[in-house]
Amino acid sequence: MTARVLVVDDIAANLRLLEAKLLAEYYEVVLAASGPEALTVVSRWAPDVILLDVMMPGMDGYEVCRRLKSSPATMHIPVVMVTALVDTAERVRALEAGADDFLSKPVDDATLFARLRALLRVKQVQDAWRLRAETARDLGFEPVALPVPGVRGATCLVLSADAAEVASVGAILGEDGVICTGVTTLEQAWAAMSNTSFDLAVLGLSAEGTEMLRFASRLRAHATTRDMPVLLAAEPSQRGLVLRGFDLGANDHVLRPVDANELRARARNQIRRKHYQERLRADLDRSLEMAVTDPLTGLRNRRYVVRHLEGVLRGGPAAVLMLDVDRFKAINDTHGHAAGDIALREVAERLKSHLRAADVVARYGGEEFMVVLAGAPSEYASAVAERLLGTLAQDPIALGSVLLRITASIGLAVAPQGTGAAVATEAADLALYRAKAGGRNRVEVAVAEDFAAASQGNPAGAAPAAD
Repeated sequence: MTARVLVVDDIAANLRLLEAKLLAEYYEVVLAASGPEALTVVSRWAPDVILLDVMMPGMDGYEVCRRLKSSPATMHIPVVMVTALVDTAERVRALEAGADDFLSKPVDDATLFARLRALLRVKQVQDAWRLRAETARDLGFEPVALPVPGVRGATCLVLSADAAEVASVGAILGEDGVICTGVTTLEQAWAAMSNTSFDLAVLGLSAEGTEMLRFASRLRAHATTRDMPVLLAAEPSQRGLVLRGFDLGANDHVLRPVDANELRARARNQIRRKHYQERLRADLDRSLEMAVTDPLTGLRNRRYVVRHLEGVLRGGPAAVLMLDVDRFKAINDTHGHAAGDIALREVAERLKSHLRAADVVARYGGEEFMVVLAGAPSEYASAVAERLLGTLAQDPIALGSVLLRITASIGLAVAPQGTGAAVATEAADLALYRAKAGGRNRVEVAVAEDFAAASQGNPAGAAPAAD
């Protein structure tokens, strides 16, 4: 797995040593000798991960990390603090500054590369979501929301054969408001996950440990748990198992005896990263929804309904209704465009309330709406069209003290399987033109000549439907 790595250290020998190790594993490497230089490099080079020394003159690693994690442009980049300091308080300080891990000098090669692989896997997933969300933002949709800094209310599964460890971990995380579910067997763990979506799993490795690693691997294989961070609790002598766990999908680890502050800091970082990814996904979902939704009426838009009709006609027949509000220009001219918007929203609500869940209604443009009835025979489609006319004309729309009576004209085309969406739409539009010309507030059904004219791209000299 290749990636771009920024190494930051004020000692040239340390820079060259790490550079040589990383280049031997085919990473792209850039070096920085100070905090300010590192921030400048990050802004123009966009590394995939940063190896950051703690003790540097001027701006130390803690401050560099805090600045990186406080900026929306760089907060997603994993930071691994590298230092000769081994005190637990220093590890906690680094984690609370936003570091994703903490490695002690001299850096063990196997540990370094296992951690890089684990962090890069997570970053690749997040980068994919970020790219999609940024594309949606560039198209004019909502910007990416920043993650909520707190973890209160987050849920955690704690699994260990040692009931005392389960209780201890639960109590420690509970101090941050994390809601923990403690279990001592794999069967209990699977049962708990069938009822709850967890934000974190803490797995206590037993002496042998392979069963728990197999469980971590299975979590990565299941769609519902694939993105749940996994934190291992292990003995110092279980280094090999921890490294193997990273390759199988674990995200982080803490050594026994568990330091409460370190566990809380590592858990917070993992939960926040998961929440960030969920917000990216939710933002993309909202953007996709907006891309196919008419903002005024909340109905599907023209782009969506045309694609939907294409898909329906590939699999079977469909009825297409083109509905146009009668004399809509007069509404705007007399009562103003705000009143016209109210009228269109009311029309949309009435149409939705008189259609099946399987039917699709969309605002096609202006005061024109399109309804697609999949597999509907002519008699049913005609009945639906008449029902829609009735619901629009039956009750006036209240515009303050003004009661506005609305009618519409409908062109109906029942298209057989294999008909092109453009042909079916054009045939319905020709029928709509006749409905307008015939006195409005009526339904006209497309005939064979309409389909023939639409197929030839020649609408028989028809003019656009009159308002």
